[in-house]
Amino acid sequence: MKNLLDNLYRNQSIIFKFFLLALSVFLIVYFFPTGGQFKYEIVKGKPWQYENLYAPFDFAVLKSDEEVSAEKSKIKKTHIPYFEFDVATAKKVKNTWKDKLELSQDSLLQNNPQVSDFISETIDEVYQNGIRIQDDGENNYSIVFLIKDKQVEEVPYEDLLTQEDLKPFLISEIEESNLTEYRNSLLEIFFDVLEVNVKYDEELNQKQIKSKFDQISYTRGRVTKGSKIIAKGEIIEGEKLRMLKSLKHEYESQSLESSAYVIVITGYTCLVGLSLLMLLLFIRQYRPDIFDNNNKITFIFFNILFLVFLTLLVLSLDNDYIYVVPLCILPLTLKAFFDARLGLFTHMITVLILGLVVPDSYEYMFLQIIAGIVTILTVSELYKRANLFISVVQITLVYIFAYFAFNMIKEGSIADINYNNFIYFLLSGLGLLFVQPLIYAYEKIFGLISDLSLLELSDTNSKLLKELANIAPGTFHHSLNVANLAEAAANEIGANSLLIRVGALYHDIGKMKNPIYFTENQSTSVSPHDELSPKESAEIIINHRLEGIEIAKRRNLPDRIIDFIRTHHGTTTVYYFYAKQKEEEDLEVNEKDFRYPGPIPFSKETAILMMCDAVEAASKSLKEPNTKLIDDFVEKIINKQIQEDQFINANITFKEIQSIKKILKSKLNNIYHLRIEYPD
Repeated sequence: MKNLLDNLYRNQSIIFKFFLLALSVFLIVYFFPTGGQFKYEIVKGKPWQYENLYAPFDFAVLKSDEEVSAEKSKIKKTHIPYFEFDVATAKKVKNTWKDKLELSQDSLLQNNPQVSDFISETIDEVYQNGIRIQDDGENNYSIVFLIKDKQVEEVPYEDLLTQEDLKPFLISEIEESNLTEYRNSLLEIFFDVLEVNVKYDEELNQKQIKSKFDQISYTRGRVTKGSKIIAKGEIIEGEKLRMLKSLKHEYESQSLESSAYVIVITGYTCLVGLSLLMLLLFIRQYRPDIFDNNNKITFIFFNILFLVFLTLLVLSLDNDYIYVVPLCILPLTLKAFFDARLGLFTHMITVLILGLVVPDSYEYMFLQIIAGIVTILTVSELYKRANLFISVVQITLVYIFAYFAFNMIKEGSIADINYNNFIYFLLSGLGLLFVQPLIYAYEKIFGLISDLSLLELSDTNSKLLKELANIAPGTFHHSLNVANLAEAAANEIGANSLLIRVGALYHDIGKMKNPIYFTENQSTSVSPHDELSPKESAEIIINHRLEGIEIAKRRNLPDRIIDFIRTHHGTTTVYYFYAKQKEEEDLEVNEKDFRYPGPIPFSKETAILMMCDAVEAASKSLKEPNTKLIDDFVEKIINKQIQEDQFINANITFKEIQSIKKILKSKLNNIYHLRIEYPD
């Protein structure tokens, strides 16, 4: 039992990875749609490449989208609209029109009873069908349904007077009644008392149209079991294409039997598990530092699950919106935290997984892989907002261009391309702009660091660097010089220059605890080491590394920056005090007391910092430097580090080390170049 527990403890990292793999596979497969799958690829306008296909069962042939749209359009055109007649308004006008008259108008009626009767009869005639609001002129109804007191009447549409029709109608009535001499007064009375009382019943009309839409048959004709659908070599078009799409729809809409369901789930599990296993093996082979960090592996798998679930959610709502999902946010995010190669590989694995369930899987996978490649190639220096906007525009244009070209082949006509997808690509591009707040959230949740955070940390006005400048000004100046040298060296060999600059700025913060014990901070020739033994002095010097780690953790510096503090001296010795101790003692000196505990650098960036730190610090001891002296000096320091095996764990080559030497020599020659003597 004890041995079992010991083995579990020793292999807990591998066990966690397999658990994460199994959990991810389970969650993805659990949410996969589990309808039947059509095993043939349908490409319009291309020959049928498989054997003769016969109907495996009876199924209905679906109407095309154009046919369904035409039927809906016909329903809308032939629909007789419903208008609501407000009886209360009509009665109110009839009963109260005399109360609204002015004094002069009332006098007209009293002196002319014929006029009063005419007005009353005309109002009755107007409200026989009522007055409606003027429409937009696009309606060409011949008849309409008029709803009065819950009774429906069929009336000619032109009999519903509009406000615009009212004046000609009233003038005609006035002239027929031989009351032309009172025309202006009568028109004024009518316009004062008449009110609109008929309106289009939007809710009822929509219900009626929807009811008719629901009665539409989406199929036309049936294919009986055993009938030949298409022969090998036939072109997929017209009725053949419609039958194939109908058969595919029938397969996908069928619910599987329990035995078939288990088989389908098993197949999905194998394929998804194999895909994610390939990702793990890739990381183990080419990114062992990431593979050994369970937090980073969890972060990668979380991103895959997030985008798979988001795509499946959109897929469950409507297949048409599949391109709205900003899938390229995955390589963008992983490139920001790790590197482009891992970002692209992870993106391709995710696309392969989604290709199992999305419609038109080849088209989808083609577009997403092309977009992912463009994302990796175009997005650089994500912390610059302009770069992100430019890259998003490029990615969106590539989506549109590739989709357009792909569908020209597929449809054989520009007119048949679904241009709505262009809008979805634009929305997907807008979604990519949320990568910056997403990266910030990931940094807080997973404790990772991106270029955005590195840029903030590189600000020399930050609180910690200001403290370093005040407490240990010599160390701060040394750190700035090392940062400049290291950044130039990193650019020369293609390392992460921003990361190494930040690491260089903070690598010596441990010297803030005892700044006076370090020569760059001593303003006089008197050294506090004169009062200490070489062993005690070496202990203070060596401890600045541990004290720097403690300060960095208290100030919440990222682990990748702490790595520079931890490794910038590797396992080298404090040679000055070691030699001094050997001079004072006749017995053999314990070298461990004068050696840094390590670890040695494990990346290009940490290795570069070690070289630059040692060269910059030792260069202060050069007297009357010249080009040959500087070249020999750089060669001597870095070769000594190589001999002491300080770079064996770092993925840095001899060629790259030679390039770094060249840069350091050039920079130091520029710093220490001879100046002309100015006259007194």
